[in-house]
Amino acid sequence: MTFCCHGIGISTSHSIAIGKALILQQGQINIPQRSVAKQEVAAEIKRFQQAVNAAQNDLKAIRDDLPADTANDLAEFINTHLLMLEDQALNDSVEAIIRSQNSGAEWALQQQRNELVKVFDAMEDPYLRTRKDDLDHVVNRIQKNLLNPDDDGLEDNLEGRIIIARDLSPSDTIVLRHRGIGAFITEFGGPMSHTAILAKSLDIPAIVGVHAATELFQPGETLAVDGLHGIATASPEQPQLDQFKKRLEKERGTEQTLLELCKIPPVSTDGQPFQLMTNIELPEDIAVSRKHAASAVGLYRTEFLYMNRSEPPTEEEHFAAYKDIIEQLDGMTLTIRTLDLGADKTVDNLTPTSSNPALGLRAIRLCLRETALFHTQLRAILRASAIGPVRLLIPMLTNIHEVEQSLKIISQIKQELKVEGIAFDSNLPIGGMIEVPAAALDAARFANMLDFLSIGTNDLIQYTLAIDRVDDEVNYLYEPLHPAVLQLIKITISAARSAGIPVTMCGEMAGDPRLAGLLAGLGLREFSMQPNSLLKVRQALLAADFNLLQQQTNDVFKAFEEGNNNEFVEKILKIVH
Repeated sequence: MTFCCHGIGISTSHSIAIGKALILQQGQINIPQRSVAKQEVAAEIKRFQQAVNAAQNDLKAIRDDLPADTANDLAEFINTHLLMLEDQALNDSVEAIIRSQNSGAEWALQQQRNELVKVFDAMEDPYLRTRKDDLDHVVNRIQKNLLNPDDDGLEDNLEGRIIIARDLSPSDTIVLRHRGIGAFITEFGGPMSHTAILAKSLDIPAIVGVHAATELFQPGETLAVDGLHGIATASPEQPQLDQFKKRLEKERGTEQTLLELCKIPPVSTDGQPFQLMTNIELPEDIAVSRKHAASAVGLYRTEFLYMNRSEPPTEEEHFAAYKDIIEQLDGMTLTIRTLDLGADKTVDNLTPTSSNPALGLRAIRLCLRETALFHTQLRAILRASAIGPVRLLIPMLTNIHEVEQSLKIISQIKQELKVEGIAFDSNLPIGGMIEVPAAALDAARFANMLDFLSIGTNDLIQYTLAIDRVDDEVNYLYEPLHPAVLQLIKITISAARSAGIPVTMCGEMAGDPRLAGLLAGLGLREFSMQPNSLLKVRQALLAADFNLLQQQTNDVFKAFEEGNNNEFVEKILKIVH
């Protein structure tokens, strides 16, 4: 029987997939209670340790096998799981249970898992509560090594199969990708969930947030996945199937056509130039950015330098990383964002615990509290600016005082370097990220103090709409086209243009080709995005008439100001394709 399910579409360069459904039956592994003789306890502990080591080796092998053009959020997810495998709260406690109860390793691990889940469930912060999913991914990997290390329950060849699962761990998704899956559908997840990030990073069409998906679909039935619109069609009739196949053929032919667009100068149909930049984290991202004709790096995340370690990186470690990137860019401008730890990125001994990390001591707040941490990174950035074109970007500004403090520290470091005879760019551009509503409303004052602005839409939307973007219960409210969000973006762009400084957008909105025209109509001319999004956004902007889009966007806001909600929606939909 033909039927459709709707979820949140995760559109990549490939948005259509047709294949046979494969249901992954996940959840907690059924572990029977088992006791061991006293003289077998030492051997049981060793068996547990070997299973943990095997799990670590599995994850490291998967991480090391990532394609060079893979977005590095993936490696970060895997590193999180590796850290959990090293956590003494897990390992020592399991060994203690084996000793005290003469318990089998599987049962001891399950008991400790249950105790840790209680801790997660008691946390007030929704994001931290969801981290129990990571715990289950890690525990299940150890259990599989204990129970049947040679069987992962999957066929070696999954070419074209559509995977249906409750959720997917980063490592499992990478394994599935290597085995040729065509797409996946999960019961959990939202537009900013780790599952969505995985789909985009691995270029897999996907639909997330389809509740009860593992019960709705039948193993082996034909599924057509439309990642663009978030629709999964089960057992499509022949006319529907033919339509999907036509779209799939067209999509495959489009990829080469898109690459040809890289040869065309980035200018709209009415002669207005625009810039397409890229967001990167590690040197491996540069190859795809170059292939897709990025003009610069609009956002270089530096948090990876702090991950999987207990002590912060030294100035020389910072400098070596920046030098490597700058040399590979060969003249392209590199925008280095200063440390943005906190919220969903934490490091032992560096970030304090908080009941609500997204609103706590993070990013520039942390840097201005821990000035030695900030000082080390700023010295390295300034030194790196002597090697090639660099911009410095300060994240999560809330008030002017934070800008003043930051500029004062930078000025002091410049004086230090002068005294030491160390070269740097004395005119290093310094910018601020606008991702807090207060900063957007006060953008004119920020623009008068800084050399450029960068709009971080992921957090701006989250804070404006008061929703946790990784919480499956409320992420349906994550709406980039909300009038309040659009107004804050418009205010920021207008403030930067009035001050005569550049303004870039580096959040997910910038990489959505459907929103490119609307953003251009708001006055945006610099877009920074994941490398895989560059071609489709380029295509959309090359075909656009910016003057016409500006008129249409003005009409949108006029309808909103007049309180005509239906007209507002209609006019938005005419711009957004």
